[in-house]
Amino acid sequence: MKKVRFGLVGYGAWGKHHARAISECAESELVAIAARSDSTQAEARANHPAAQIVADYREMLARPDIDVVDVVLPTDLHYQVGSAVLRAGKHLLLEKPMSANLAHCEELIQLAKQQKRLLAIGHEFRLSSLWGKVKEMIDSGAIGEPQYALIELWRNPYRQGTDGWRYDIARVGNWILEEPIHFFDLARWYFSSLGNPQSVYARANARRSEYPELQDNFSAIINFSHGAYAVISQTLSAFEHHQVVKITGTKGALWATWSGAFDRTFHPTFSLRHSNGDILKEIPITKLTGEVYELVDQIEVVSRAVRNGAALSATGEDGKWSVQMCLKAQESVDRGSVITF
Repeated sequence: MKKVRFGLVGYGAWGKHHARAISECAESELVAIAARSDSTQAEARANHPAAQIVADYREMLARPDIDVVDVVLPTDLHYQVGSAVLRAGKHLLLEKPMSANLAHCEELIQLAKQQKRLLAIGHEFRLSSLWGKVKEMIDSGAIGEPQYALIELWRNPYRQGTDGWRYDIARVGNWILEEPIHFFDLARWYFSSLGNPQSVYARANARRSEYPELQDNFSAIINFSHGAYAVISQTLSAFEHHQVVKITGTKGALWATWSGAFDRTFHPTFSLRHSNGDILKEIPITKLTGEVYELVDQIEVVSRAVRNGAALSATGEDGKWSVQMCLKAQESVDRGSVITF
């Protein structure tokens, strides 16, 4: 079986995990890495000696043998590099968020259609054996029609990122686009039987006066049809990394938890419980779950989509919706009012 050949743009903390995932996947091959600094180039060369290491991603795009380019860069570079990848005739795997600009999201979608290339967005939570099992059980009718969800994250502060980009509002867009974007995507995914969300109301505050625009505490209520709603809440003022999803419906409830010393741990603890109103059951999750594991699954999904047209787990439309929900939530924070979609 011929492997799908990947190029990777970005070799920072998360880019290194993408490189590992591409290398571990039986269906893919990492053939080139674009890394900006001398130190990251040297590290990439040492860790992936078979791959070509370049400083300029455009040199990589000139290679005719690359099928997919995986872009793992700060948010403000996603549109520029992503559009260049598509114009070069390569399939694109783009880390979330697609962009901090909704018009750029739409342009990327249209460009992928024009070029007849795949556009996959890095919402790897959809591939989790835990969060995916929640979706599977909702769709099977285990809780009836979903009515309420709480998706909460309690964690330590963000890493600053290369050159401190994550603490630069001009580059990050807003912190809702950083991690809460995953939870907005999960809420829309879990409530998909009710259609797309209708409105959002959000609140946030910051504990550090030097970064008032970067909210450490954030909560939002997303409204769906039939009176259903989801609460998304995050704090960066805590410790470790603990996520919970609680969903109730007309016939039952689900409670999923995931905990680790940090978000990219290889040794998490997790559980899923289901109640039908009479019987409470522990649902076995036998496959390790966490974003470091789901990355490999994501590479497999993209590889199969390239090879035989298999469905993507998160498309450009999904990515655009996630960005839109985050931008509307920030608008709600700024205006102190409900914002409709």
